[in-house]
Amino acid sequence: MNPSHPPVTVVGLGADGWDGLAAPGREALLAAEVVIGGPRQLNLLPPGCTAERVPWPSPLRPAVPGLFAAYAGRRVSVLASGDPMFFGIGRTLAEELGADRLRVLPHPSSVSHACARLGWPVEETEVISLVGRPIASLARSLHARRRLLVLSAGAATPAEVAALLRDRGFGPSRMRVMEQLGSDRERHLEGTADHWPHAPGDPLNITAVECAPVADTLRLPAVPGLPDQAYEHDGQLTKRHVRAATLAALAPAPGELLWDVGGGSGSIAVEWMRTHRSCAAVSIERDPVRAERIGRNAAALGVPGLRVVTGAAPDALTGLPTPDAVFIGGGLTAPGLLEACWRALPVGGRLVANTVTLESEALLAGWYRRYGGELVRIAVAHAAPVGGFTGWRQAMPVTQWAAVKTTAGPAAEPAVEAAEGETSP
Repeated sequence: MNPSHPPVTVVGLGADGWDGLAAPGREALLAAEVVIGGPRQLNLLPPGCTAERVPWPSPLRPAVPGLFAAYAGRRVSVLASGDPMFFGIGRTLAEELGADRLRVLPHPSSVSHACARLGWPVEETEVISLVGRPIASLARSLHARRRLLVLSAGAATPAEVAALLRDRGFGPSRMRVMEQLGSDRERHLEGTADHWPHAPGDPLNITAVECAPVADTLRLPAVPGLPDQAYEHDGQLTKRHVRAATLAALAPAPGELLWDVGGGSGSIAVEWMRTHRSCAAVSIERDPVRAERIGRNAAALGVPGLRVVTGAAPDALTGLPTPDAVFIGGGLTAPGLLEACWRALPVGGRLVANTVTLESEALLAGWYRRYGGELVRIAVAHAAPVGGFTGWRQAMPVTQWAAVKTTAGPAAEPAVEAAEGETSP
């Protein structure tokens, strides 16, 4: 740490304000020359805290470097809600200033307080923040008997949560809203999503949900291979069993980015993102109607952060962030597409391509000979009535090439025309 820059002390503060602070937090704030925080937090400081009080500017993050440069060499403390490193300002400061410049003094988070009130084990409770995030992101966490804690964006959030639960078939879910946790103004409200009777209350609240679906709610598993009826589509849909095999070949890991080329209904990108909250995806689809449909599917299935690019590949790939994996579900033989996708991958990146046509299959066979990997054929048959009996109805087989890029360098293969769209069988 530069000795000319005293550490920035980040002090976690609860709804009980100054009275709830431990001695190190009080000492840091009393010794500070500058205290930065939100207006609500700054108003919780006593008169004896004589530091200059600076409210956060808006937008906050771009202003952080300049703000702290302006107070360089002075003793600066920052006020945070609860635990600064749990969905708090601590992360932003660590990323912008460097962790070695920070001294963090955490306070029990609202999640810790809520679990203490509810008797829920913290490690078995899923936390979803809706602060600065769309309400649709809650949908991916809805599973029977799961316990959720929802960090609210404001007073209206509990009613919005109730509406989403009803819309997704989880109306019977029990809801408990806890306001001003830890202060002398603490209040609890209770009801079900079906019958949420409470008007918006205090904006400082957290919502506890015990998930309970109605009997006919479509069950969405936590692993790839969602039921086909979970998607809105026009027939351009990678069907359930092939989709599960495709995600297995793509092998998503936390924090990775997927390009889904020829998105169709977006099912591969959606299920990639559902594997972990830190996974991201870009779905590239040339048809504007399908592109809009991908966005609706992403929101309905709890991954509204899926980025949809409307345009034809490979031109539409220009300027996209570097992928960890690429899936090509349509347009395989478009001139330059496979080459562009392979070139975009870093060493260690994965490419998976599916096709049902002989022309594209021949192309994949050539890439398999050149770059190795796995070339497989996936055939699925479903039992169906045959007169008064039952027989097998075979779907079109899907040829899949999956490869890991092991060396940097250009790729070149002959290419001819083909249609765009997600593999449908």
